[in-house]
Formats: sequence, C-alpha cells, structure tokens
Amino acid sequence: MPAPLTYIALLHFPVYDRNGRIVATAITNLDIHDLARSTRTFGLAGYFVVTPLERQRELATRIVGYWNEEEGPRAEALKKVRIANELKDVIAEIEREHGRKPQVIATAARKRNGARTIEYGEMRRQLAEQSERPTLLVFGTGWGLEDALIESCDGTLEPIRGADEYNHLSVRSAAAIILDRLFGERQ
Repeated sequence: MPAPLTYIALLHFPVYDRNGRIVATAITNLDIHDLARSTRTFGLAGYFVVTPLERQRELATRIVGYWNEEEGPRAEALKKVRIANELKDVIAEIEREHGRKPQVIATAARKRNGARTIEYGEMRRQLAEQSERPTLLVFGTGWGLEDALIESCDGTLEPIRGADEYNHLSVRSAAAIILDRLFGERQ
C-alpha cells in the first residue's frame, strides 16, 4: 500500500539524553541513508531530517547532495530527503503542499502518560481511509522525543514490543519495522 500522503520526520531536538536532559543530537550518515531507503521502499511522500543546529543541517545537505549526484537506487531514495530547522517548519511545508495541516503522529519506545496511544491496526486503517489529509510520523533520536512534544501530537503509535522488556532499537530499525507494519504487503 503506497503512502503518497505520508511523511516521516527524524527529530534531533527536542530529545532526551541518557540522563533525561533535553538535548540536540548529531546527524548520522546511516540514519539519513537508511530512513531514505525505507521512505522510498514504502512509497512515502518524503523524509525530513530536523535539527536546529546549522552545522548539522549543512552536514545533512552535503551528504544528500553528494549522493544525489549519483545514479541508482540510493540516489533515488535520497531524493526524498529534505532538511528542516524544526518540526513546525515541517508541518508548515506539508500544509503548503497539500492545503491541509497533517495529522502528526509521534513514535516512542515506551508508553507515555498524556499521549493517546494508537495501535498499528487502527493507524493502518486510518491511513488507508484518508484520501486527502497528509500524515507525518515523527521519530526521535537519542533517548526519545521530549514528553511535551509527544503530548502536542495527534497521537502516539504503540511501542514496538519484543520478547521481553528490552527495547532499545536504533531509530533506523524501529522506523523500518513501523513502516512495514503500516504499509507493508499483508497476506
């Protein structure tokens, strides 16, 4: 099921560090490449790398620009990448493109108080039924998105659950799992 009205954003701020402080994290080459590939694989409209740090935005622009000069599947995937300063800029850009503010859905590795949790089946149905309103799935780096940001979203996808309580996937892995659950082919 292609997702031409769905975008993802990888936020590098406001996120937590391991000590619970709100920080800005560094952009990684792997996150840019792998999330771009997932975006392209599942037919999403685009992928925003979001950081308030100018030098980090410049780095992301150089990485994307380098690969956009090439030919092939990686370059095709990286054409989906956009760089933004903050989440409100992403929301405004999507609204300009579609004439409607997107539904903003956060992701988190654990359930958060104050956030409306959406199960994957419900989200999958919502996405299939929405023919005009865009959706933005928000992923965080570090130790997860800041609580107030999550609470400001329209909902939060349920956390990925594994064999036990351990849940510390890379954002690249978590995003691929989530996108497959929402847009992957079902038998």
